[in-house]
Amino acid sequence: MNIPLIDLRAQYVSLRQEIRSAIHAVLESGIYVSGSEVQRFEQETAEFANAKTSVSVANGTDALILALEACGVGPGDEVITSPYTFFATAEAIARVGALPVFADIDPDTYNLSPEKAEAKITSRTKAIIPVHIFGQPADMDAFLAIARRHRLYVIEDACQALGAEYRGKPVGGLGHIGCVSFFPTKNLGGYGDGGIVLTNDEEIARNVRVLANHGSTRRYFHETVGYNSRLDELQAAILRVKLTKLREWNRLRREKADWYTERLRETGVKVPYATPSASHVYHIYTIEVSKRDELSTYLNGVGVATGHYYPCPLHLQEAFASLGYKRGDLPVAEAASERALALPMYPELTAEQQQYIVSHIRKFMD
Repeated sequence: MNIPLIDLRAQYVSLRQEIRSAIHAVLESGIYVSGSEVQRFEQETAEFANAKTSVSVANGTDALILALEACGVGPGDEVITSPYTFFATAEAIARVGALPVFADIDPDTYNLSPEKAEAKITSRTKAIIPVHIFGQPADMDAFLAIARRHRLYVIEDACQALGAEYRGKPVGGLGHIGCVSFFPTKNLGGYGDGGIVLTNDEEIARNVRVLANHGSTRRYFHETVGYNSRLDELQAAILRVKLTKLREWNRLRREKADWYTERLRETGVKVPYATPSASHVYHIYTIEVSKRDELSTYLNGVGVATGHYYPCPLHLQEAFASLGYKRGDLPVAEAASERALALPMYPELTAEQQQYIVSHIRKFMD
């Protein structure tokens, strides 16, 4: 067999006619930017995430940058976040001129530890960015309580977690502002880049919308220096089709994750922990194993693609060398970076494919 880590073509085949019809309608309309498809998608996504409003943007990284700026984060401020996430989370903090401050993660969920984060708060701390890593919601009650005690913003990095729920409520609309990515490999992925900002605060929403549109609310008049960060009509139309399928796709991901977990426990690998108070959407299904690289090489050799999320934690990245972190400072994140291995995970993954993967992991571990 040849089993990809993510099979985007299989998803397209199942939606081919709906996707083509949506694209055709946009092309026929002659409106490709800031049209009705974007407006409807923003409304539908806000409803899906139980947020009052949303503002679509060009990508998930822009969503984070605009969220920070909309909350007034800038030079001289500090923002606490996880070292175990994609680079964009900390990149956005640095891009607005603030200082990324890294705290260690929980060894079971891989999410930012509330206790470790609170210990890093100083007089310059302006916000905390908990990341719902791999689709598992962070402990939002704890982070919101910390924010109240210290008068901080909570910006949810929900780029991997649209559709996940924390205590029965969708992520993205739980903090002051939430950020989502529609990169093609995400649970809700476009055919190009895209992102959205979710919030229940109308003033924050207005700030994001102004910043995303060249600092303007009226054509050719600009109240601030902003960006050109817009989701186009084609992507919005495609994503509207896919949004109607997302709950079912996430259900299938959970079903396949449970199947993996039940059969991998006995092999000796560490399987993902699912928080009882949350609904994980398994953007990535990650196991931990001491011989990570050897298992990866073996699986690749028998046609099973794997992924290393993330081989270098953010506090040890060359780009952040000036911050002065060293190996050993955040040991839980460092251990996860050395041991974590992602297995194929997507709604179209078949039982035969999963059985093949598990049988070879058993063979390697025996």
